[in-house]
Amino acid sequence: MPATVVLTGENLAISDVWDVAVDGRPAVLGDAGRTRAAAARAFLEAQVGDHTYGVNTGFGKFVSQSIPPQQAADLQLRLLRSHACGVGDPYPDEVVRAAMLLRANTLAKGFSGARVETIELLLGVLGAGIVPHVPSRGSVGASGDLAPLAHLALPLVGEGEAAVDGRRVGGAEALAAAGLSPITLEAKEGLSLINGTQFMTAMASLALVRAQRLARVADVACAMSVEALQATPTSFHPAIHAARPLAGQQRSAATLRALLDGSAIVESHRWCDKVQDAYSLRCAPQVHGASRDLLDHVERTVAVELNAATDNPLVLLEEKLIVSNGNFHGQPIAIGLDCIAIACAELANISERRTERLVNPSLSDGLPPFLVAREEGLNSGFMIPQYVAAALVSENKSLSHPASVDSIPTSAGQEDHVSMGNGAGLKALQVVANAERVLAIELLAGAQAVEFLAPLEPGRGVGAARAFVRTLSERVREDRSLSADIERVASAIRDGSLLDAVAVEIAEVKE
Repeated sequence: MPATVVLTGENLAISDVWDVAVDGRPAVLGDAGRTRAAAARAFLEAQVGDHTYGVNTGFGKFVSQSIPPQQAADLQLRLLRSHACGVGDPYPDEVVRAAMLLRANTLAKGFSGARVETIELLLGVLGAGIVPHVPSRGSVGASGDLAPLAHLALPLVGEGEAAVDGRRVGGAEALAAAGLSPITLEAKEGLSLINGTQFMTAMASLALVRAQRLARVADVACAMSVEALQATPTSFHPAIHAARPLAGQQRSAATLRALLDGSAIVESHRWCDKVQDAYSLRCAPQVHGASRDLLDHVERTVAVELNAATDNPLVLLEEKLIVSNGNFHGQPIAIGLDCIAIACAELANISERRTERLVNPSLSDGLPPFLVAREEGLNSGFMIPQYVAAALVSENKSLSHPASVDSIPTSAGQEDHVSMGNGAGLKALQVVANAERVLAIELLAGAQAVEFLAPLEPGRGVGAARAFVRTLSERVREDRSLSADIERVASAIRDGSLLDAVAVEIAEVKE
């Protein structure tokens, strides 16, 4: 079992989110987070008699309505119930688990005023493998992810629904199955559980890990296509990219050079009279690099958001204040999610063009039509996988229209600009999944194509990639369904195992 993630509100990393949400790494509240949260709670309780938003007032447009102290707990419970009105299919389990982790981390930061026992119960639910049922539609991304987080919080009070061992049960039954007891919310705690950007940030964290793996796999797939199409690696010369020193472009070119190193295929046509290759080959570092740079920008934003205080109001211990604010607004993450979608859509776009060159005999420089070597016409080979890639790329173009440029006022005009970050996140996850499949198709076609050049062998990195692909998909000698093959390779892109296999030979592939 990997080391436990200790939450302090200060040092959670994107890789930690993946490890906990996807791989089941345990997470606990650290001493520093416990101390800070307890101090914030003590200060908040001392101020309960004051007119403080969310503590003894209504919410949104009802901010001017005072709530008697004896109804403070009921106010918080009603808040969860009223806001838990999301609709549609539930979020994937890993998104819900990531959101639980992120919410616990921001509460541990000590700006929300939630009790330590509330944070501990949230982490107990996460650790027990309980997954709250959270519909994925209903958040406009400001004031944070209100509806999704309300559904997430309901099982803590014994309400709502959750999955336990794959069964959907009531919140109270889910807690009981894990030996946990529901809590009674106290002043501000309902608001502390639902006001923030945690679902947007959960989707951004998970999508970003996958997108950065995808960007590196794009270089691998491109190198394989370069080999198969007997293209020249001259356009990857380091001096070319030093003349336009964009970081992503330089990293991509360096990776391509490393992947092609030692190629007998490249050596065999070193002195051919071909001057220039198509842009999908020649300009790959420029295109892949642009996506890499965009993802690097998103990474910086998400890394900050993981350890940010996004509640309202905030308990400012040092200043001895409880203040209303706008840190819950999801615009930074919404824009970042749209950027992830754009970056991955372009990686898929150029990949599909390389696949077309592999299967099209007018473009493939001697490879058999649709990469089928016998009984042409009876066998269709890789004809239809290219159709599939084209369909996915076309879908991505529609999904890449930014959600973050939209806004519809809510709460009777009180919340007159919202981020639509939830929609951006749902779209980004779909684009990433589509792009993984498009790159999988290029890898399958590239592995098939390279083998027509035997006995000449590709570079060490390309050879490692081809060998790994062959563990997931046998060479196509006569037609069979390739759906499962595509999904297996896409899964290997998603979980990083493909990159791990290539990195054994070429460490640069992970840079």
